[in-house]
Amino acid sequence: MSIRIICDSASDIAAEKARDWKVTVLPIKTIFGDQEYLDGVTMSHKEFYEKLIETDELPKTSQISPFDYEEAFKEVVEAGDTAICITLSSKLSGCYQSAHIAAQEFKDQIMIVDSENVCIGEQLLVELAVQLREEGKTAGEIVSILNQEKKNIRLIALLDTLEYLKKGGRISATAAFAGTLLSIKPVITITEGEIAMLGKARGSKNGSNMLIRLVEEEGGINLNKPINVAYSGLSDDCLQKYLQDSKKLYEGKEGSLPICTIGSTIGTHVGPGAIAAAFFVNQ
Repeated sequence: MSIRIICDSASDIAAEKARDWKVTVLPIKTIFGDQEYLDGVTMSHKEFYEKLIETDELPKTSQISPFDYEEAFKEVVEAGDTAICITLSSKLSGCYQSAHIAAQEFKDQIMIVDSENVCIGEQLLVELAVQLREEGKTAGEIVSILNQEKKNIRLIALLDTLEYLKKGGRISATAAFAGTLLSIKPVITITEGEIAMLGKARGSKNGSNMLIRLVEEEGGINLNKPINVAYSGLSDDCLQKYLQDSKKLYEGKEGSLPICTIGSTIGTHVGPGAIAAAFFVNQ
């Protein structure tokens, strides 16, 4: 009997990485008008941003259904295996609830973990689960460690625009207009499973400096555990500039850091031009 790890595409784990890690990634649906796409399957991250830039109407995302989770769980159980299913934050999506509904009939063979995070923050927890599985930990041991360690994950992101928060109803049109005039770059994080504002910077350079300062204020990065950085949109120029400016944070590892693209689940709300860093804090 082996341990399988299942997660959702909000983790932004690329197909090649999922194969290497032996992880099953269930796609979240993205809807543009009357066209429905599967994140990372029938629509790549690049294609998503091309469509996002071209359209005036904000796309919608749809959580993974209990049926889709049930199909994945059934395959695990029929093979005589056990699965650990890691979901994006239950406070941001119904995926956690869907997974729980689907897991009810499978008893102890399916274990659900609320990552209390999203995007590369969620991905770090999946990567840790993979490492623990390789170390020979039992499914129960892995779940226990994940529920402890997820509290030590920090995800901090700098947004380039307020436009998509306005379109999604997260801020007013007046606030978005004023922010654009002043070149305001909001810095956000995930706190107890929810999106929280950490601050606002005037211009990209100040935004990048704030990102570096906030990482330092968290106590620094635990370089012995998974680290990740990511960007949204069609260019990684802003991320490369941030990495150049923040070399001291990564102690020479910046050249080998995994770089991800942010997919439709979060990209719908932050738009192109965002950069993010996710890490475990030093204890």
